[in-house]
Amino acid sequence: MSVNLLDRPRQAPANAAEQTAGAAAIHIKGLEKSFGNNRVLRGIDLDIPAGQFVAVIGKSGCGKSTLLRILMGLEEPSAGHMRFEAANGSDTQPNTRIVFQEPRLLPWLSVADNVAVGLGEGVSQDLLHKETAAVLSEVQLAEKAGEWPSNLSGGQKQRVALARALVSKPGVLALDEPLGALDALTRISMQELLNRVWRELGFTAVLVTHDVSEAVHLANRVVVLDEGRIVLDLAIPHPYPRRHGNPALAELEGRLLAAILGEART
Repeated sequence: MSVNLLDRPRQAPANAAEQTAGAAAIHIKGLEKSFGNNRVLRGIDLDIPAGQFVAVIGKSGCGKSTLLRILMGLEEPSAGHMRFEAANGSDTQPNTRIVFQEPRLLPWLSVADNVAVGLGEGVSQDLLHKETAAVLSEVQLAEKAGEWPSNLSGGQKQRVALARALVSKPGVLALDEPLGALDALTRISMQELLNRVWRELGFTAVLVTHDVSEAVHLANRVVVLDEGRIVLDLAIPHPYPRRHGNPALAELEGRLLAAILGEART
């Protein structure tokens, strides 16, 4: 049974322990969002299987980030239905986390303590240290645990932000242009890291990006939004790891760019 978001707004649990573990499927039907007279989302229908990596792309103002914020419970929709589904087919409230373009680290906390924020309250010190150390190792920052954020590079700060989101073992991870502020080489390195941890941990991932190449290299499905509607839903069936310059991937990028520019609608 779907949840009518107008009747029962979603509220985030106080900490990860109150949320359901494991990747969740996402079912969206007729989702609408208006700000005054501006209809940002216009009847979005989208089903995302558990564990899938979906990228959402489109022109600025097409509704990408609004869709992501509704998915995370940071915005209320104007109409429509959305539900998360557990492996057994029942409704669930998964552990959801989001990574933004800015790392948003707390400058008065060490790297390890910034990551520990992701575990919430009520976690024993032994478990906190164990989980924090493990996830910092996962993002290749174990040696930076005691550093201050001000001593890190931009790419390192974003890895800390990713670690903070991953430490609670999310079932759904939302990514709102998380690599947009990085230089080209650091961005490629972060793409490889993000893809690796997704494949290893198995969470459902939803990425918003302006970068078509990034979408094709990370996701196994890319959705194009235009004026609040889905105009293309394209599977990316190529195996990982994916290499930049692959002609088959370049052809898919061309199809996506054509849809964004209004040159294709299928």
